[in-house]
Amino acid sequence: MGSFHFLHAADIHLDSPLHGLSRYDGVPAEEVRGATRAAFDNLVAYACDQAVDFVLIAGDLFDGDWKDMGTGLYFARAMGKLAAADIPVFWLSGNHDAASALTRSLPWPDTVKQFKPRRSHTHVIDHLGVAIHGQSFPNAHVTDNLAAGYPDRVEHHFNIGLLHTALTGHPDHTTYAPCTIDDLRASHYDYWALGHVHDFTVVAESPYIVFPGNLQGRNIRETGPKGAVHVEVEDGAVARLTHVPLDTVRWLRVEVNCTGAGTMDEVHAATRTALANRHADLSDGRPTVARVVLTGSTSLAGKLQDGRATQRDAVRALAAAVAPDLWIEKVQLEVTMPGPAAVADGAAEDIMALLAEVRQSPELAQDLKADLLPFLTAAAKAGDFDEDSLAAMAARDDWPALLAIAGSALEARLTGKETE
Repeated sequence: MGSFHFLHAADIHLDSPLHGLSRYDGVPAEEVRGATRAAFDNLVAYACDQAVDFVLIAGDLFDGDWKDMGTGLYFARAMGKLAAADIPVFWLSGNHDAASALTRSLPWPDTVKQFKPRRSHTHVIDHLGVAIHGQSFPNAHVTDNLAAGYPDRVEHHFNIGLLHTALTGHPDHTTYAPCTIDDLRASHYDYWALGHVHDFTVVAESPYIVFPGNLQGRNIRETGPKGAVHVEVEDGAVARLTHVPLDTVRWLRVEVNCTGAGTMDEVHAATRTALANRHADLSDGRPTVARVVLTGSTSLAGKLQDGRATQRDAVRALAAAVAPDLWIEKVQLEVTMPGPAAVADGAAEDIMALLAEVRQSPELAQDLKADLLPFLTAAAKAGDFDEDSLAAMAARDDWPALLAIAGSALEARLTGKETE
């Protein structure tokens, strides 16, 4: 076994949309729509520039059956570029692109090897002394431990296991093809190239068991740098492993501590500072989408809750001043009133007690829903409304959130503690 290097990628989800920006004026629609292709273009360019020996894709290359042949033709052209550079590609299907009929409808270059779904098998790169073992998902809901059936290692070769799995489970991903770290170690492979989990994670180093994360973040749950892993092997062992950011649009979560803020100017100043710092630290010059979360204890809690749309527009204006390609996906309010509420009179106290009871009583909540739903439905039909508005929450039947927000705003008004 000599020295070589390869790229390990997964969860590319070609042509899947980015969510959270559909109602945002000024967002360059084409740039957002083409983000997954642009990230894959970056992967192909990086592979060619670095002259890697091969590329691995550990599942979910596609995001289901293609809506048209454009997705397949694009992928075929990308594979042609790698073939021209003499870079083979080994890939398998995961839960999102399992047994896609359209995936099989185009002839790929001979340098592209897709693992079949019926059983695990092995591709050998003779001149490198590399054996790659894998199996595509036969369907979208694989609950068997596929790793347990992988082939024995090929002696005197660098053995790689290519697998789409959540291991023993992940809070953000369904547990497909479950297996343990010990299951993978039992194979005595030299590297496990995993897919399915969208965060870059080095699970273990002996041997290396790695999730590269997805190639392009597609929503606010997929924050931070996204890309592939560049693996360098020397004398039959992993010498270096580098995460290479390849995303073209980046997602961030920005928390703003509003504790003690007594004026809206102070809230806005804190928001601008937090946005500027996070953008400078994590955008890497890329177009960036942020969720701003206002936290802490402030006497302005009620005013902020009561004017959610106003705060969203203010934060979007602040973001535009920080950078022209910084967009706000959502402004989330988690602020609270400081200390115990100073209720003005007995009537207000009764109203607040009723609000607390409604939040804990499904029956009362249903009664309130019956009274408010016609009004909120009419408001929704009357015109455009924000996804965070009470009308939008009613439309998607999210009454717990609606009652919490409305109750918080009313509670703050009743205490009379808001200041300018």
